[in-house]
Amino acid sequence: MSVLPPDLPRLRTLVTYLRGELGRAERALTEAESVQAAAARRRPPAAPPAWLVERGIGTGRPAVRVHAGGCWDTGKRSAPATADQIRALLAEGVPACTHCRPDTALGVLE
Repeated sequence: MSVLPPDLPRLRTLVTYLRGELGRAERALTEAESVQAAAARRRPPAAPPAWLVERGIGTGRPAVRVHAGGCWDTGKRSAPATADQIRALLAEGVPACTHCRPDTALGVLE
């Protein structure tokens, strides 16, 4: 049992109608996406994490340096961390960044 009409004139009419509806739906989608993008541009950027761990490139990706969250000298392999994790890494001997000095900020001096 077919829901569509069997003759060409009505099928062509249906296809024309559906193309028009599709065009309206696509325009509405484009408009909604642009409104959402504009709202995202107006939002302030997310605050950086308070602390970062810079990882190495070897097996297991060991920590190679710790940073305060706003440090400009973090590498691409940095991940957010808690203050307790940074303290533990400093206690294990992972060096603190010489620019942002997270060890001083946390009161853990080497």
